Amino acid sequence: MSGWRAAAGLPYWAPHLPSECADWRRDGRDWPNREASRFLTAAGLRWHVQVMGQGPVLLLIHGTGASTHSFRDLMPRLAERFTVVAPDLPGHGFSATPPLHRQSLPMLAQALQGLLEMMGMIPEVSVGHSAGAAILARMALDASRPPRTLVALNGAFLPFREGQHHFFSGLARMMVVNPLVPRLFAMTAANPLAIERLIRNTGSVPDPTGVELYRRLLRRPGHVAAALGMMASFDLVPLLRDLKHLPSRLVLVVGDRDLAIPPHQAWRVREHVPTAHLETLPGLGHLAHEERPDLVADLVLRVIDGDAPAS
Repeated sequence: MSGWRAAAGLPYWAPHLPSECADWRRDGRDWPNREASRFLTAAGLRWHVQVMGQGPVLLLIHGTGASTHSFRDLMPRLAERFTVVAPDLPGHGFSATPPLHRQSLPMLAQALQGLLEMMGMIPEVSVGHSAGAAILARMALDASRPPRTLVALNGAFLPFREGQHHFFSGLARMMVVNPLVPRLFAMTAANPLAIERLIRNTGSVPDPTGVELYRRLLRRPGHVAAALGMMASFDLVPLLRDLKHLPSRLVLVVGDRDLAIPPHQAWRVREHVPTAHLETLPGLGHLAHEERPDLVADLVLRVIDGDAPAS
């Protein structure tokens, strides 16, 4: 871990980001768990990473359009037993944006693996939300030392609108190459009411802190463009085909009110990974880990310990 210790010993500094991206000095002035934040360079990118706790390494990966703030209340709970590592995905939050051709699922998985290798971190457990779960699955499939357990929080493993994924990825690509689209969305997102509606449309109940943090990010065209870039570049068909070879134990955690990724998709995933364990969170939506971080933390720790009953 010498590389990580050397980086961790550096004073805080903010990377050079375009004005249209989130700025650490301004947007991150009171960022959740700010004391755990570091800025590191790996895989040709500058990353915002949060690290806290002691023990085996647990990797947290957020979904499209989010950042480390999504785990603001979950991370400290898991850090009671683990060294928790939570980076902002490339182009999201305060991490630098790679070219569009480096935002595919395999490329993001490789970049994250490079970050972990630079830090000297080998996750025993990986927890990913939405598209973050897909990235972690790709990492586990390609890694020489995959995590023992992969927990997917409302994981996005199936192609968006199956049978039409090429059309929708192409549409997202057209949107991301048009600079007006991210700017128009960012202008709309400056209104907190628009963020509240966006969150409610995922089946989750927004809280004032979450609304403000998402607003700070989504009003930045660079952050919006990165989210669109992921949508444009992701091809989940190869991942779905390879899931049967997943070397990690897969735990599917599903909010039964999720409107972004229909809960029934978890059963489709189990057709590819029959050994996957399925847990349902009643009354919670796509952002279940933000709505009830206590409940999600207890569930994650329970399934890691192997105490969950067979489903």
